[in-house]
Amino acid sequence: MIRKIIFRSLLALGGLYLLLLIPDPAPVPPRPASRSPFAWNRDQHWKDLEARFAAARSGDSRAVRETLRASLERGAQLVARLDTRRCAPDDPLLVEIEETLFALGPLVAAVPDQLSAFLGLVTSMREAVKRQSTGWDMQADASRIRIYRLLYGGRMALEESMLQAPPSAAPAMSSGPEEPSATPSVLVRGVRVHSGDILLSRGGAATSALIARGSDYPGNFSHVALVHVEASTAKVSILEAHIEKGVAVATIEEYLRDTKLRVMALRLRADLPALAADPLLPHKAASLALGEAAARHIPYDFEMDFEDHSRLFCSEVASAAYRKTGVTLWMGLSSLSSAGLCSWLSAFGVTHTLTQEPSDLEYDPQLRVVAEWRDPDTLLKDHLDNAVTDILLEAAERGETLKYSWPLLPVARALKAWSGVANLLGSTGPIPEGMSATAALKSRWFHGRHGAMRALLDDRVRDFQAARGYVPPYWEILKLAREAQSALEPAR
Repeated sequence: MIRKIIFRSLLALGGLYLLLLIPDPAPVPPRPASRSPFAWNRDQHWKDLEARFAAARSGDSRAVRETLRASLERGAQLVARLDTRRCAPDDPLLVEIEETLFALGPLVAAVPDQLSAFLGLVTSMREAVKRQSTGWDMQADASRIRIYRLLYGGRMALEESMLQAPPSAAPAMSSGPEEPSATPSVLVRGVRVHSGDILLSRGGAATSALIARGSDYPGNFSHVALVHVEASTAKVSILEAHIEKGVAVATIEEYLRDTKLRVMALRLRADLPALAADPLLPHKAASLALGEAAARHIPYDFEMDFEDHSRLFCSEVASAAYRKTGVTLWMGLSSLSSAGLCSWLSAFGVTHTLTQEPSDLEYDPQLRVVAEWRDPDTLLKDHLDNAVTDILLEAAERGETLKYSWPLLPVARALKAWSGVANLLGSTGPIPEGMSATAALKSRWFHGRHGAMRALLDDRVRDFQAARGYVPPYWEILKLAREAQSALEPAR
């Protein structure tokens, strides 16, 4: 009798296992946006910059310093000219500024004690370009391309120099000009943060790199959070949406405790008509977001639909709150035009290819950058994660799909059921609400693939540095990442 019970139980479990092995229907990828992903197409220029760096390292130090001094002075003059007239996105002055910044990179990398001066130049350029962009049509390709080339390109030139400098020479914090605000504020790590400020950040996970790079304009940020400061108590609340648990409220200590490779603080311009009419508008937006988070559970929006606020992804936490006060953020919407990227993101539930990516908020003319913090000790990690992700997305464009371990599907579905019960009880389970078991397994595969490539890339970067005496620039890291990918081909 006992044997029959055991046999029938095993038979039932086997049948259940086989039933749970039935795959989900493949998601239909959303139609890519009708735009073109940005491409630098300047491989020879990058090689020339690296050659100039090598020449500067081995050249006459006094001559290099004199050239650098003159170049920094020239760069400052060009940026100062931006405030003397209005410039269209195709103005030759903007092109000259871009070329000057890229030319400065190798010189500063060879003379790292001038890094602070270069940082100051890049920061002042960003502010001047942001002022110019208030008169541009940010939906137009010309505007998007120009501001991206200058702001992202300027950061790229700066960080290539930072990677060659000793840690003591690479400043972790840079501040823009103080943007006036009437909202409650507190001092956080030397920066005055106001209620309604928006924080962009970059996490350390593989999916953080995918969010930062998975766009027509690959960027540096993967997460958006909204700051609320209570006027009477100076209590700081950080409102953010997490894949694992939806919208949550964190203390500033909890926010900073999570892995942050970089953080940028943005603030609405004080001269906006909406703020002139109501200087406390940013605080009201943050208060609305805080009140809604307290009133109901808000699931994470895997579809990235910024129009539907029943669920919210991280960017939408800020945009939905501000929209209720009459301010529309992301004047230039993010676009996903790569078929391979759309296919991969659809596996995680993304259905919208015109959306709001964290990195693109930096380019919104309505916002000023008040501070930027990066961890010099982990800056290289940021670049390596980016390179691995960029190469993986190249594979996606060639038609490679996200994979998963089919035998683990029943286990994942059981964990998903457990997670569903946990969600009903107000807790979180191993698989996020709104994510399918199959998507969770594909995410696991992506993390594994990314980690394996990173391990091989780390070795190749160390070998490069030992052979040449300097950290490889990003274009060299990309080559090394392709080699790492090729080395894993037989393991597929």
